[in-house]
Amino acid sequence: MLQGRTTLSKFVIEQLRDKDDHSELGALIIDIAAAIKSISAMVAKGALGGYLGTLESEKTNSETQYKLDSLTNEAMLQHCEWGGQLAGMASEEMDATYPIPAEYPRGRYVLIFDPLDGSSKIDVNAPVGTIFSVHDVGEARDAATKDFMQIGKKQVVAGYALYGPSTMMVISLQNGTHGFTLDRESGNFILTHPDIRIKEDTSEFSINTSNERFWEPPVVRYVSECKAGKTGARERDFNIRWIASMVAEVHRILMRGGIFMYPKDSKDDNLGRLRLLFEASPMSMLIEQAGGRATTGREDILAIKPQELHYRVPLILGSKNEVERLIRYHVEFDNGTDKPFESPLFGERSMFRD
Repeated sequence: MLQGRTTLSKFVIEQLRDKDDHSELGALIIDIAAAIKSISAMVAKGALGGYLGTLESEKTNSETQYKLDSLTNEAMLQHCEWGGQLAGMASEEMDATYPIPAEYPRGRYVLIFDPLDGSSKIDVNAPVGTIFSVHDVGEARDAATKDFMQIGKKQVVAGYALYGPSTMMVISLQNGTHGFTLDRESGNFILTHPDIRIKEDTSEFSINTSNERFWEPPVVRYVSECKAGKTGARERDFNIRWIASMVAEVHRILMRGGIFMYPKDSKDDNLGRLRLLFEASPMSMLIEQAGGRATTGREDILAIKPQELHYRVPLILGSKNEVERLIRYHVEFDNGTDKPFESPLFGERSMFRD
C-alpha cells in the first residue's frame, strides 16, 4: 500500500509549487527518474543481458568505454530529450555537448550527467550509479557551450542514483538532501530518507592509498594522523573505507558520516582527477545541503567556474569538521606554518619520551 507514503512525484510537486517554472522542472526530474529505472533494470541483468565487458576499440576522453556506458548514456538521452524542458545536454561519455533534436521543443534547462559512474566495476558486481545536475539558462532556446560553464552554486537540481541491493535516488532542489527508494512492485520512488544530515565528526576516511607517494604534504599529514590512531595526535582510531565507486562512497558518507578524498597529486602532472561538472559539483551540492563541506583543499568546489566541459578538479568532501581540518592543513602548508607528521614512536606519548 502506498497510502501515506510520499512518492517522488508528490515530493517534487510540493517542493516546486511556489515556483513559476515548477511544472517544467518537475517534469524533467520525472524524466530523469524514468531513465534511472531503465538503467537500474540494465544493471540488474548484468551478464544475463549481455551487458558486461568493453566496446571494441572505443575510448571516450582517453578512457575505456564499457558496453553499459554506451547503453546507459543512450537511455538518459532518449528519456530526456523529447519533453520540451531542455536547451541541451552534456554527458561524461561524450566529448561535446548534445543538442536537442530539431523535432523536439526547447526548454530553459541544461542537463549534465554521468550515466554510469564506476562502470569499470560492473564486471565484478560492485555498486555503481548515475550522477546528474541541472542548470537554468533563463529561457527556452538552443544551449551554447557557455551555458554549461556555470558554478556549482547555481545548480537548481543535483542528484544521483545508486544501484545496489536496492535502487536509490538522492536529490536536492537547494532545499536539503532527500533519499528515495525504488519500490519495484509499484514502480514508484518512495521518500525513505527525508532531510539527510551528515555527522559533523567521523572516524572513517576514504582515499586510494596506492597514490600516497604522489600526495601533497597536507594530505599525507592528515592520513598519517588517522592511521596512527589512538597513539597519534588524534588520540582515536580511524577506519579506512575504499569502494572505488564515487556514488557508493558519497552515499555511505550521507548515511553515516565520513570523508572522501581524491586530492591533488603529482602523478603524471595531474592536478585533479574528477570532472567538476559531471561528478564534483553535483556531489558537493548534495553533501553541503546535508550539512557537510566540499573543497579542493584550497577552494570551495561550488564556487569554481569550469574552464572547459571536462574540466577536472581535486575533491575532498564529507563530515564538516574533518573537511575543515584538511582545509586548515592546506592553509598551514601554503603559509609554511604546518607541523610535519612525526611517528608516534617518538612523539609526546612515546615510550621514548623524556
